[in-house]
Amino acid sequence: MSVVNPQITDSVTQSTVQVVGSAPATAIATLTQVSSHAVSLALQNAVSHQQALNIIGNATVAAAVQQILAVGGRS
Repeated sequence: MSVVNPQITDSVTQSTVQVVGSAPATAIATLTQVSSHAVSLALQNAVSHQQALNIIGNATVAAAVQQILAVGGRS
């Protein structure tokens, strides 16, 4: 069995500690990005819904005006 150089084991240990030590920060950053993305999608859906309602409202007003003008032309 061969002996491993202590500098190699120290290097591996240090890199493992660094990864374990940075895991909470990485998790919080990921959580923040995912939350921001979810909120932005919700706002985008709200804007899209509002635009659709505005189109329906415009069509309703146009149809009502058309009916009013049609009734006014009969008298």
